[in-house]
Amino acid sequence: MSSPAELREGYEHFDPRAYLRNNYLPPRADFSSEEFVVPWKLRCLAETFASGEIRGRTLIDVGSGPTIYQLLSACDHFEEIVATDYLAVNREELGRWARGEPGAFDWSPFIQHVCKIEGRGEPWQDKERRLRQRLRRILPIDVHRPEPLGAPLRPPADALLSAFCLEAVSPDRAAFVRALAHVGNLLRPGGHALLLGALGESFYLAGPARLPVVPLQESDVREALAAAGFALRELRSYAMPPALRTGVDDVDGVFFAHAQKPLEA
Repeated sequence: MSSPAELREGYEHFDPRAYLRNNYLPPRADFSSEEFVVPWKLRCLAETFASGEIRGRTLIDVGSGPTIYQLLSACDHFEEIVATDYLAVNREELGRWARGEPGAFDWSPFIQHVCKIEGRGEPWQDKERRLRQRLRRILPIDVHRPEPLGAPLRPPADALLSAFCLEAVSPDRAAFVRALAHVGNLLRPGGHALLLGALGESFYLAGPARLPVVPLQESDVREALAAAGFALRELRSYAMPPALRTGVDDVDGVFFAHAQKPLEA
C-alpha cells in the first residue's frame, strides 16, 4: 500500500503524452463501434446531460489530467467550466489545447463523435469553440485536503465531474471515500456529481511512471458514495474486452456513476 507522499512522488514522473497515447489513441479510442470503451464513456456523459437536469453556472472537473473529452457534453449546459489537476504538466497540456496552440493533442475525433451521438447536426468546430470559451480556469487541486482548492469555491459548483482521478490518487478505499467527501465540499447542496473510473485496476503506466490504483468493484463505488454523503442516482459498468487489454494497465472495466448531494435540511 502506498502512502499519499509516495503517490505524489510517483506522479512526479507522470508523462501526459504517454498517458494520452496509451488511452486516447487506437485501439482504445476507436469510434468505429459503440462496443469500444471511449465511445461508451462519451455516450454515458451525452445521455446524462441530454436530460437537461444537470445545468447551471459552474461545473468543476476534478483531476482533469491532460484530457478534455469528459467536458464535451457538459459545455452546452454551463456558463463556466473549471478544470483542475494536481500536476502542473497536466495543467500546461490543458492550457495548450484551450489556447489552440500548435502541437496540442488532437481531440477533434472525440468532438466529432460527440456531435454525432448528440444528434443535433452541430458542426464540431462550434462545440470546440464553445468549450474553449467556457473553460475559463485551470486550477491546481489536492483532493486529500478538506478544501481541495485551498479555499472554498465561491459560489459552490452546480455540478462536479471527475474521470479516473480519485481511485488513482488514493492509497486505499478509506482515502478514496475521504477524497470523495472533500471534493463534495466544492458542490452546492442538491448539486450533481458524475464520476468515471476504473474497476479492478491496480496500476497504470504513463511513460516511466507506474502508478498504483485502488482496485474497486461496483459495490465499493456504491458504498463510497453513500459514506461520502451522496445519493446514488445511476451506476453503469463496462467490461474491458481482451482486445483493449494492451498492457498499459490491468483494468477489468469502467464505471459511470451519477450521484447527487442532498439538499440541506
